[in-house]
Amino acid sequence: MYAAEVLGKFSVYRESAPLSVSMASTQCLRNFILISPLTAHINTHVISGRAPMPPMMMRYRCSMDAKSVGGDVFSVTSSSKSDVDYLGESTKGDFNLKSEHLQGLGIDGQASLEGPIEEIARVEAQEAEVLLRDLGIPVQFISHIWSLRTLNLRSISAIGYDMDYTLMHYNVMAWEGRAYDYCLENLRNMGFLVDGLTFDPDLVIRGLVIDKERGNLVKADRFGYVKRAMHGTKMLSTRAVSEMYGRELVDLRKESQWEFLNTLFSVSEAVAYMQMVDRLDNGAIAAELGPLDYKGLFQAVGRALFRAHVEGQLKSEIMSKPELFVEPDPELPLALLDQKEAGKKLLLITNSDYHYTDKMMQHSFNRFLPNDMGWRDLFDIVIVSARKPEFFQMSHPMYEVVTGEGLMRPCFKARTGGLYSGGSAQMIENSLNIHGDEILYVGDHIYTDVSQSKVHLRWRTALICRELEEEYSALIRSQGHRASLIELINQKEVVGELFNQLRLSLQRQIKGRPAQTLAATNMDDQELAESMQKLLIVMQRLDEKIAPMLEADGELFNRRWGFLSRAGLWDKSHLMRQVEKYADIYTSRVSNFLHYTPFMYFRSQEQTLAHDSHSYYQSQFNGTAVEN
Repeated sequence: MYAAEVLGKFSVYRESAPLSVSMASTQCLRNFILISPLTAHINTHVISGRAPMPPMMMRYRCSMDAKSVGGDVFSVTSSSKSDVDYLGESTKGDFNLKSEHLQGLGIDGQASLEGPIEEIARVEAQEAEVLLRDLGIPVQFISHIWSLRTLNLRSISAIGYDMDYTLMHYNVMAWEGRAYDYCLENLRNMGFLVDGLTFDPDLVIRGLVIDKERGNLVKADRFGYVKRAMHGTKMLSTRAVSEMYGRELVDLRKESQWEFLNTLFSVSEAVAYMQMVDRLDNGAIAAELGPLDYKGLFQAVGRALFRAHVEGQLKSEIMSKPELFVEPDPELPLALLDQKEAGKKLLLITNSDYHYTDKMMQHSFNRFLPNDMGWRDLFDIVIVSARKPEFFQMSHPMYEVVTGEGLMRPCFKARTGGLYSGGSAQMIENSLNIHGDEILYVGDHIYTDVSQSKVHLRWRTALICRELEEEYSALIRSQGHRASLIELINQKEVVGELFNQLRLSLQRQIKGRPAQTLAATNMDDQELAESMQKLLIVMQRLDEKIAPMLEADGELFNRRWGFLSRAGLWDKSHLMRQVEKYADIYTSRVSNFLHYTPFMYFRSQEQTLAHDSHSYYQSQFNGTAVEN
């Protein structure tokens, strides 16, 4: 991590003109951290479980108190004075050091810049790391949040959060299992035979696509080509997949055929549907239900699950025993508290109703907040029954929730500390006087949360995908397997290219034309045939070893579908393409923000292209040093 990311981005103003004195600013900040009485009273949520301030602090002296240092020496760039940096990000929220106070602190900004800036940066970063360790603050080097687009958190004025599977993670086996049970019970009441069916969450992963016309569940790559498919609960062979989808691409815009599994809430529905496809194929659907195709069956399962949610039995059960369904995350409320105290406006925007939201947030947040704070104290505005994605697309009436029983009255503008039902994102922007890329929205649903807030409002976006933790672990455990597989494929590529050159020589000889070289033209036919025969046998044996290894790749994550983010050994899945298209950053849980400061500058990683890397063949046979 660079010093600028640890300590923030600094500029010094002399007569309103910016002067870059990064190292002096860093030195001044170090003095400020060590001398300020504030450091002795840092809230427990910042250094929870860490040692008290070390005695070394006593070596530093300053005549100004904490308020004087914070108010007179430092300033924060406002929206009206902000610019854009060399990466195109707004400088709003950057921390500044007022030049007139440098001499008062005994710091000469120009002198501090003498020498190569690269060396100064290295030395200052090392000293800052030592300081942070002395303070008991761990320095973050491991990525927990991944950046697809550059995002300067300092320029973000408001952060909105979804609730279900975002601020609150459910035990999938418990929550989706009960949703599945209610769905099957409703199907039984509708006349379907469901006896003997049990919930199997491993049957489905997020990011798959249901083909409602064929009764299939498919996994597509980033281009929409189907790589794996399952009919009912039976996986289809590679040949069957090629014959069925060889000329067809998954197009999510064709909603009459394709249903994208955006979120973990899709698991129970997809499991029930695929199992019922088996029942339909076996003729186990009662005749009185009428002629039913795969699309009609999908609609029936959807209605059954919808009733489970609408009738309230499922949520009532969860509210009565939230500890059985919610996986607590003590660090999550503290991450939000850091953001709030850094000046961010925090918003909760959920489709859940008021009673459910209040009950579940109390259970998940209140016990982990300091000083008798409640979950409502974290959020500047709370929106329940938001009706996303329409919340981001159009204007609906907004009502203020005015009593604990949920009674409401119409209103036209949200105020800080308010609790509302309905409304629209446009109303929120107008109420806060904050628009577009000053707002970051965090959710788990690619369509409802991420794509719609991005497309319609140009909000910055963060996707929560809890399964990334399991996938990351599976990838680490699969490193040996994947390395061996790649080596075999590289060997096959080399042998194959050699065989192709010999094949071309044979082809030209048969046609009576000269081969690639004079020696190749005069080569004995028998020698040529023998060499080709050996290479064919080698390639065949390599294929026999590669095929099962390739099939097994990713089985540590899911034995049917492989890795969540991949389709095949190297290509990205359709899910990952959607993430890249709509999310600025993504991570497995909101509490991962606690590993970073609220002032973090997330920079997107280099995107490699096909022509960025040299071939294995060139590196092996030319003896050149290859840099990938």
